[in-house]
Amino acid sequence: MNEHLEEDWLDARLREEAPYIDDAGFTALVVQKLPAQHAGRTSFRGVLLLAITLLACVVTYFVSDGGRFVVSAAQTLSAMPLWLIMVIVLTCTGLGTIAAAGIAFFQAREQPLG
Repeated sequence: MNEHLEEDWLDARLREEAPYIDDAGFTALVVQKLPAQHAGRTSFRGVLLLAITLLACVVTYFVSDGGRFVVSAAQTLSAMPLWLIMVIVLTCTGLGTIAAAGIAFFQAREQPLG
């Protein structure tokens, strides 16, 4: 709902601005001479990034002896007392909440009022 109010405010503000000044087609000429975007280049970057990520996952799996560290961590976690697991979970939740609140606070502080 807040976004809707911002859009209404922006829409009203743009309507109040000065009318368009005719430039005898200068803006259209400039936009026409801009170079076209290469869609193929951005998709190549995405494919390259995905391939490197998959390669890193495969290398990590084999370097870690087939993911045995995951099994070891699960065994260690299952051997812990329940109260210690709850303390770890609540601590992680609290730290995540504090971090999210801090980020929200600083983003709200940077936005001007009205």
